[in-house]
Formats: sequence, C-alpha cells, structure tokens
Amino acid sequence: MVNNLGAQNSILNQFMAELRDSGIQRDRMRFRKNMERIGEVIAYEISKQMKFEVADVATPLGVAQVPKLVSQPVIASVLRAGLPIHNGFLNVFDNAENAFISAYRKYEKDGTFHINFGNVSGPSIEGKTLILVDPMLASGASTVLSYQELLKKGTPVHTHIVSVIASTEGLDYLQRNTYGKPVTIWTAAIDSEMTAKSYIVPGLGDAGDLCFGEKE
Repeated sequence: MVNNLGAQNSILNQFMAELRDSGIQRDRMRFRKNMERIGEVIAYEISKQMKFEVADVATPLGVAQVPKLVSQPVIASVLRAGLPIHNGFLNVFDNAENAFISAYRKYEKDGTFHINFGNVSGPSIEGKTLILVDPMLASGASTVLSYQELLKKGTPVHTHIVSVIASTEGLDYLQRNTYGKPVTIWTAAIDSEMTAKSYIVPGLGDAGDLCFGEKE
C-alpha cells in the first residue's frame, strides 16, 4: 500500500512548498526544520495504524481510561539526510529504539553509480514495528538494500517505509522488491520524472547537502 499524504490538503503541503523552494532552501536551519516537521506529520499518521490498549490512568480527581501505545517502533534512518526526519519521528515516538544505516551513491566516470553500503547499527527488529526512513525514494535501490540489510536483524511484524518525495519508478521498484511482505509506503509527494543520474524531477535537489552542506 502506498499512502501519498500530499494528495490531500493539509499543513504538510505548506512544509513541502517551503522544502522545494530554491530561495527558502538557502536557510539550512529552515530546511532541516521542515524535514523534521514532515517527519512529525507522517509519524502521527503511522501511529493510527499501530496497536493500542486501554489503560487506567490516575488523575488528581480519579481514574481515566485512555488508549496507550502497546509497543514503541524501531526507527531506522539512512544517513545523512534521514537525520532531521528521524528527529521528527522521535518527537512523536519518544521512547522508540533507533537504527542508523550508512549508504550512499558511488558515481563512476561514465556517470553510472552503485550503492555503497557501510553498515547497520541498531537493535533486533524481531516481532517489532519497523519504520525505515529514506528521504528521497529515487531509483529505490538504496531503500531496498537498506530494508534487506535490516531484515538480517529479525523479521518485523510490519514495516513502514517513509520518504519525503518518491518517484513513480522508485515506487514500482520498491513494490516489486517487497511484494508479499507486510510493508506500507508513506510519502509526502510523488514526482513522475528522474534525470539520467536518478535525481527526482522536480524534486528538491540533494537533501543531504541542503541539510548539512555540500560534501566532496
């Protein structure tokens, strides 16, 4: 299932408009904050699909019955662009376990690239809800590779894959490579084009560079 939250009018679209705006992007702090706020919105939507149980909560005047989250998820983010969104998720799931994935594109002289995978640092995900954050779902290669590596740490009861912007090609690739598994995809926008170097168009540029500065 693919949930495109940008298809419905909400404050999320305001955050996305600022995120894409090349003028506003010059303010790195603003860019990171909008990524974080988008993370919060998507985290809230994901929470609606998680399991809650009614618990008795003592108030100063009595006892209230309130639904409470049964278990916290594991939030796994692809470095480095995933960090601001990761913080947004932690603002909602404040007791979540955390995992971090080192993966990046390694370009060759002819313009082609492959995904260089470093490692995964995090807890077991056996029987847990996994939230995998990869901000830009372009070709889908890094997301699928990250998902496959995370599965070496156990079998989650359900996986939510989160991107800020997804390409239609990347979504197709991701769906083919997670077919039959309990996976839900969440995004704030779907763009239909990619460049020859697999950058999403119109997209927003390099999310990692816009968050933290250019790298060599």
